[in-house]
Amino acid sequence: MSPTSETANGGRRLVIVESPAKAKTIKGYLGPGYVVEASVGHIRDLPSSAAEVPAKYKGQPWARLGVNVDESFQPLYVVNSDKKEQVKKLKDLLAESDELYLATDEDREGEAIAWHLREVLKPKVPVRRMVFHEITKDAIRAAVANPRELNQRLVDAQETRRILDRLYGFEVSPVLWKKVMPRLSAGRVQSVATRMVVERERDRIAFRSAEYWDLTGTFAPGAGASGADDATTFDARLVSVDGRRVAQGRDFGADGQLKQPEQVRHIDEETARALAAALESTDFAVRSVESRPYRRSPYAPFRTTTLQQEASRKLGMGAKPTMQVAQRLYENGFITYMRTDSTTLSDTAVRAARAQVTQLYGADYLPDRPRTYAGKVKNAQEAHEAIRPSGDRFRTPAETGLRGEQFRLYELIWKRTVASQMKDAVGQSVTVKVGGRSADGRDCEFSASGKVITFHGFLKAYVEGSDDPAADLDDRERRLPQVTEGDPLAARELSVDGHATKPPARYTEATLVKELEEREIGRPSTYASIIGTILDRGYVFKKGTALVPSFLSFAVVNLLELHFGQLVDYGFTAKMEDDLDRIATGEAQAVPWLRRFYFGADAADAADRDSGSAPAPDAADAASDPDHLGGLKALVTDLGAIDAREVSSFPVGEGIMLRVGRYGPYVEAPPVEGEEDTPAKRADVPDDLPPDELTLDLAKELLAKPSGDYELGTDPVSGHSIVAKDGRYGPYVTEVLPEAEAAKAKGGKAAKNAAKPRTASLFKSMSLDTVTLEDALRLLSLPRVVGSDAEGVEITAQNGRYGPYLKKGTDSRSLTDEEQLFTITQDEALAIYAQPKQRGRAAAKPPLKELGTDPETERPVVVKDGRFGPYVTDGETNATLRRDDEVETITPERGYELLAEKRAKGPAKKTAKKTAAKKAPAKKAAAKKTAAKKTATTKATAKKTAKKTTAKKAATKKTAATKAE
Repeated sequence: MSPTSETANGGRRLVIVESPAKAKTIKGYLGPGYVVEASVGHIRDLPSSAAEVPAKYKGQPWARLGVNVDESFQPLYVVNSDKKEQVKKLKDLLAESDELYLATDEDREGEAIAWHLREVLKPKVPVRRMVFHEITKDAIRAAVANPRELNQRLVDAQETRRILDRLYGFEVSPVLWKKVMPRLSAGRVQSVATRMVVERERDRIAFRSAEYWDLTGTFAPGAGASGADDATTFDARLVSVDGRRVAQGRDFGADGQLKQPEQVRHIDEETARALAAALESTDFAVRSVESRPYRRSPYAPFRTTTLQQEASRKLGMGAKPTMQVAQRLYENGFITYMRTDSTTLSDTAVRAARAQVTQLYGADYLPDRPRTYAGKVKNAQEAHEAIRPSGDRFRTPAETGLRGEQFRLYELIWKRTVASQMKDAVGQSVTVKVGGRSADGRDCEFSASGKVITFHGFLKAYVEGSDDPAADLDDRERRLPQVTEGDPLAARELSVDGHATKPPARYTEATLVKELEEREIGRPSTYASIIGTILDRGYVFKKGTALVPSFLSFAVVNLLELHFGQLVDYGFTAKMEDDLDRIATGEAQAVPWLRRFYFGADAADAADRDSGSAPAPDAADAASDPDHLGGLKALVTDLGAIDAREVSSFPVGEGIMLRVGRYGPYVEAPPVEGEEDTPAKRADVPDDLPPDELTLDLAKELLAKPSGDYELGTDPVSGHSIVAKDGRYGPYVTEVLPEAEAAKAKGGKAAKNAAKPRTASLFKSMSLDTVTLEDALRLLSLPRVVGSDAEGVEITAQNGRYGPYLKKGTDSRSLTDEEQLFTITQDEALAIYAQPKQRGRAAAKPPLKELGTDPETERPVVVKDGRFGPYVTDGETNATLRRDDEVETITPERGYELLAEKRAKGPAKKTAKKTAAKKAPAKKAAAKKTAAKKTATTKATAKKTAKKTTAKKAATKKTAATKAE
């Protein structure tokens, strides 16, 4: 029975999903008896700050954590302040409904959102859990017809993860604030991911390059075949001399030395050139031809991590933008659920893929039996299939009507899915060995490899990318001419090539995701947000696609390794993930596990004995493993052993230290002999300098530069010295007051009450290198009195934070350029004041980004910077960018979607003024509905309605307060 006919007999069903876009799509597949509304993500969570903790808990010692660690780790949940209005809307809709369907995603987080909705809404009607992994008409109707109950194990598993992450973050982060820098954060997976990036940079710093040479010969069939056709020539590389293999890059260690020098021959430039000269007259011949069959099977369909890796390689998209685009494709019904560890395809998907193989490539490319990909990531939590086009018939990319990044990502998913059901690629790989003896008697052997694909199979549809830009892709052919053993060859050219070993490549988003997954750290569905966090926190920055750790991350990781080594240990973190999965399957209990993690195994066992409860199934194992769960509370309690200066200091060489201070990294020279009491010389290090580029020479160069104080001369009027400085907020000039300097040296109240020197920021057109004494004196002369108006109010020209401006009393007007500060006359100033004030709206700022023409309104859409942050607009509708949206990465499709959602909501409702609410009697509240129906009223009626509206609010609050008591 269809949803439409089910509700035809009366009744109304409320379906709650996470996002408005998802709600809009699903609404189109359900009948008129269904109301589909979005929770807009999580509606409640642990308090994010002390301000969100309810008053009755504020005095509790655990309140700052939001978790009562003394009472079975009970979490304290509060409705997010920005979700209260949405919760009220959901409650109102539920009051008019006969059934509630919770249709959040079918994973741990989705199950937790559904549970929170049930707990907050407190429904008095039947509650169903509606699950699906694709948003199509058939899938949605099947989900309605086959609901299930909430999976409490999934909810408990997610809650345990949330509590664990809260304890980790809220206990360890304050240590970083005290010992490294304020406003830093630590996290169970983010800190480990940061450590991985830092360790790779350490490897690069310790790396020592080695130089090696080899020869490449261009050979042609036949002795002395100088006129051979290019099609018959081939290149071969020197691989051995007198039976010893020639050293290549892989034979050298990170220290620049050969790993096994006795087994290989290291050729330097001189030896290579001498050998090339000795081989000029050599007669070469084919020594062997080895041919092997080549076969390559299709790649498995995408799961979350492989989609992120391939989108990075092929489309240049980061993990976070990839998941944002995939989310929109899913919500709009184009692909299946995008957070999955599975590579399995349903029978429906296999049939759809095989049908397209036959249709697009022919029956020759279709294997006799469907291919299956049953392998899953360890402890996969999702019950979904692989990421694929939705439906029982796959739309080709051209049929979707998609554009931009959505089109490209859908095309990638579509191609990979179809290719997964195609035949293997087959062919032949060939290795040819060429030998000859040099004039000085050395036996030299060259080698060439080739590959010919005789049947491309799945490679016709899809070829996987590579993390190594120099690597050949699977569909690359290398053809060699037909030769047989013993055939004579002539060397048309012998080239000498020099190489240097390279340090290990930095992680990219794709390779970091791959490494995290291989180490079984964290959940694949969280990797995008983890990478986003370490970028946002300043622990890592991007250089091209490479992830470069900042000096700040070196200090943070150093502290964590020295004092919280277990928490950032790779094996420990992976084991913790195993334990959390055991809790999800019911093999372990959450509270005893959390107790051991937080209080330590001994305290946890004592608590179990006192309560008379038996240990959890895994308690004995954990207690016998001291490196597993050690007691977080004890670790963060004793901070006396942590030397803040030590953890943030790193030797550069010759006594020079790199230190990470509260305002950024700097290098510090060693104290000069005999001047130990004099402060050491320091120099700031650019924040965007990769750590492996801070060499001893660069550190000396930075220290050799002027300290930042440029003495410009003496003010002829005051006699004070004028200096230019580079400050935290940019370059500026100031005067040196002897009395102020003396007071500063005394410190205390004397320094506080000392006279303040005149100070002025440099104009944008000036720099520290070129500013002169004359420039400085002009700047210090500001503000300049321009004149006064007819009433005698003084007009001044001033340079402020947002540029040059005029000020008359409290009335300020912007100037167009800085030079006007010295040239504007009284008459010109009065003319500016004679014009109407623009209320802060000066010339409109140029858009931050142009997105194109909205297909719905046919108006140009741009991104602008507004008072409350960036937003998209088509000139009529404005929509603020969401938390996960960024100006740099937002796509046109995403901009159009935000505007469409805003238009669907309609104009914002204007709330009535709350004046005189206390005096309004509660019995007039019912008048609100009557007044709302009228389309036109007089001003008096409008005021009366407003008063009645506020009266209703006051009465409602009073009633709620009575119930609470």
